[in-house]
Amino acid sequence: MDKTSVYLSDQERDRLLHLATVERVSQAEIIRRAIRAYQPAGSRDREFRLARSYDGPGGSVADLSEEELLVGFGT
Repeated sequence: MDKTSVYLSDQERDRLLHLATVERVSQAEIIRRAIRAYQPAGSRDREFRLARSYDGPGGSVADLSEEELLVGFGT
C-alpha cells in the first residue's frame, strides 16, 4: 500500500473525521471506501434503445410512412 496526500477544505476534513468516528474506522479507510464506490459521471448506462420507450403510443418509427415522417418539415 502506498501513502498519498490529499488537500481537503476545512469542511471536507471535518466531514472525513466525523465519518471515521461514526464508522469507527480510520480516515484512510473512509477515503478508500469512497474511491471504490466512486462512479465517474460518464460511466452511466449508455444504452438508449429503451430510453423513455414507455412514452407515447408505443409504436415504432419504422411503422410510419415517409409522408407521416415528413409532416411539419419545410413549412
